[in-house]
Formats: sequence, structure tokens, C-alpha cells
Amino acid sequence: MEATHLVAACFVALVSVFTLLGSLAVIFELITVLFPARRRRIDPVLIGAVSTTVATVYPGAKLTRIEEE
Repeated sequence: MEATHLVAACFVALVSVFTLLGSLAVIFELITVLFPARRRRIDPVLIGAVSTTVATVYPGAKLTRIEEE
């Protein structure tokens, strides 16, 4: 096998891999646009646990907002 054939084969493999990964990225983007994640509400038990912990650690503190990251 000549060196030019080897370079051509490597180039074809590289282009095909990038094409496949690009098409998968587009498919994943379409799936996330068509089926967005639902916003979950924070569990009331979790709110109670956090507020109790804050009240224990910082007496007299008032919990105004809990955000989930």
C-alpha cells in the first residue's frame, strides 16, 4: 500500500467520524428541543429539612427562597 493510499484512508475515516458526530449532535439538539425537561417542584419534605437546618445553624434566620441547582 502506498503512502498516499494510507493518507487518503485516514482522511476518509476522519471525515466520516466528524460527519457521524455532527449528525448525532444535531439529532440530540432536536430531541431536546422537541421534548424539553419538565421543571420539577421542590419536595415539601426537603423544604422542611432545609429550613430546620438553617434555623438550627443560624438561630433567628429567616429562609426566604430555596433554589435547586
